[in-house]
Amino acid sequence: MSVSRYPTQQYLAGRFVISAGSVLFRHNLTTKTLEVCILHHRTTDEWLLPKGRKDQGETIEQAAMRETYEETGYPCNLWPLRIPTRAPAPGVNNVHAVQVVEGLVEPIAVTVRNIGDARVKIIFWYISTVEDGVEKVEGSQMENENFESTFFEARDAVERLTFQGDRDVVNQAIDIVMDSRKASAEA
Repeated sequence: MSVSRYPTQQYLAGRFVISAGSVLFRHNLTTKTLEVCILHHRTTDEWLLPKGRKDQGETIEQAAMRETYEETGYPCNLWPLRIPTRAPAPGVNNVHAVQVVEGLVEPIAVTVRNIGDARVKIIFWYISTVEDGVEKVEGSQMENENFESTFFEARDAVERLTFQGDRDVVNQAIDIVMDSRKASAEA
């Protein structure tokens, strides 16, 4: 029996949990700035991105939107943007090729977190947006959640986040959004 020539870790059912979250953007019409919504966990005094476990029968994309809404209180949509991807176009075999594709909704990052006892949490990160004029919905959090959601200018949100991994995800999201805006302006 052969093994892969690439270093591999495999987790069978029951040894991993799939989670999803997003970097939630809005354009502040008053200040003309791009803002990111982050969460203040009142119990631990940490600043975080919205994320959570995928429910049974739910797609990863649906989980990202639901968790973002539940934890922030803002109904959102995944934002189709110009992003780099290794996913091929349907029917195209471009093994290992990175492409930059317009209007794509794909994860912008994946976090694999060791949660002990040979188990992992795999978090898929997306970019989402709040429509202009959409108000926050109170009471959207699960009973065990204790978050306060706040929008900050995008770069200020990065600085406020507690964990470097969250900062990296938001910086990636900002770069993608800015690149998409630049490409749209040039078109």
